[in-house]
Amino acid sequence: MTPTKQERRFRFLTPLIGMGIALVGGLGFGATAVEPLLLRLSSSSTSTGANQLQQVLAPVPQEVLLLGTDAEGRRTDVIASLHLTGEGAHLTQIPRDTFIRSSQYGELKVNALYAFGGIDAISAGAEELIGRPMPHYIVLNLKTLRELGDALGGLEMTVAKRMRYSDRSQNLEIDLLPGHQRLRGRALEGYLRFRNDGEGDLGRMRRQRQAVDALMGQLATAEAMTKLPQLLHIANSNIKTNLNLFQLASLAKVLSGQQLSASSLPGHLGYRNGFSYWFVTNPERSL
Repeated sequence: MTPTKQERRFRFLTPLIGMGIALVGGLGFGATAVEPLLLRLSSSSTSTGANQLQQVLAPVPQEVLLLGTDAEGRRTDVIASLHLTGEGAHLTQIPRDTFIRSSQYGELKVNALYAFGGIDAISAGAEELIGRPMPHYIVLNLKTLRELGDALGGLEMTVAKRMRYSDRSQNLEIDLLPGHQRLRGRALEGYLRFRNDGEGDLGRMRRQRQAVDALMGQLATAEAMTKLPQLLHIANSNIKTNLNLFQLASLAKVLSGQQLSASSLPGHLGYRNGFSYWFVTNPERSL
């Protein structure tokens, strides 16, 4: 059966809706940042088509595993559970260096599970740490942030401190001065990947949230809408999910109507067999 023009339009918008959900949830900032984008996307469709979509929306997924992979797509630098309840939406972030003992792969950091066993392995590990089943997932390659930012001419960011780091094995050179500036290209990548200070991953996650906030603000502008085909191509190339169009739309609608609460798994830094880990103190204390 040949899809109608309106159905093709919704199919075209699906990757961007999914991208917004992954960015909002996986990097842990309030859903209000994406609401202008969702409203603009809604206004770009006919009211008849929007009403038809609303009538067939699937039940909202109650638990979604949100993953952000590194540039190579092998390890998960961002791991979080998005949990919907009658009281609202809560995001539980799992630090990438969290210690886990896998029956199949032994003792390792949780972010390595994706490289070893794909979505099944990382889902099982996250379920063990969070204490709930996670039938749904959204995987976003974090290089999408840089590519989308570059497509928009860079992101307006405030660099809080001097950032310097060099790693030739990863072809990574970071040298940023403090101050408000427009970051693009290698500079934006360095800002997103920097973790070589006292804050480590916690500081990197905070900067990634700030970058996503800036990105969503720019995506909601009229200028960004003129670049929609290019932005959709970038999003579609870097997102994997087992949610269908209507589940994505339902989830986007819920998130646009409320503020996310967020927390990280409680724990402490420590060493085991010469490797540093984040040891969770109470794995069952997630909301």
